[in-house]
Amino acid sequence: MKVPFDIEPFKAEELVIRQTVQQIKKDFGMFGLDIDFPLNFSMVYNDLVRFVGAHIETLLTGNLQKLSALLYQVDIDEKKIVEAWENHPELTRSEVITELLIYRELQKVIFRNYYKNYKLKDLPE
Repeated sequence: MKVPFDIEPFKAEELVIRQTVQQIKKDFGMFGLDIDFPLNFSMVYNDLVRFVGAHIETLLTGNLQKLSALLYQVDIDEKKIVEAWENHPELTRSEVITELLIYRELQKVIFRNYYKNYKLKDLPE
């Protein structure tokens, strides 16, 4: 899925994926959704998509209200979902939502890391 912020270089960085997993656990946990990744989880992007996707599918079929609240918390509105689905009709609804959710969580982690390491001395004069 092509998005304005390129996360491709970060998909292979284990530290970023680990931090993204923690962010996902935190956001899911706010709604009483325990998302415990298996001990053998390899911290690669494709595993993350598969694992989170299964949880999204469960929410889609069993608790749309919680899913809506989660998406609001993560900052994914319905317009983004509809637009992404129209642009990628080959994906299921749960695949679109999963990709958007992980993209947004990765974006949060990357921005947080950037600003944590950002120094005032780096500002142009």
